[in-house]
Amino acid sequence: MQAANRSSQKWFTDSISMGVTLVDFNAPWCTPCRAQESVIKALQKKYNGAAKVTTLNIDENQDIALNIGIQSIPTVIIYKDGREMDRFIGLQTAETLSDALRDVINQSKV
Repeated sequence: MQAANRSSQKWFTDSISMGVTLVDFNAPWCTPCRAQESVIKALQKKYNGAAKVTTLNIDENQDIALNIGIQSIPTVIIYKDGREMDRFIGLQTAETLSDALRDVINQSKV
């Protein structure tokens, strides 16, 4: 995503404000981030309609990354209605992220 900081912050806030959203914080130069891409794409397909799955380049959005304490990448955060529910640092398996995402989605239904 290439946008000015103010619009990036608004996009980010709007993206996580309602429902369940998984955000993959990454950078193009990060080898583990590139390895995580296929997992994120699979989750996008699997949870289409049930949750939003998106990515955020920390090089282009340094203020956002700093404000939420991203210190290592890849970092994956699952949000529910704007609130952080789970955070994973480092390369994660599809099973780990899918299980966590499913748990948060199921909490939404209770």
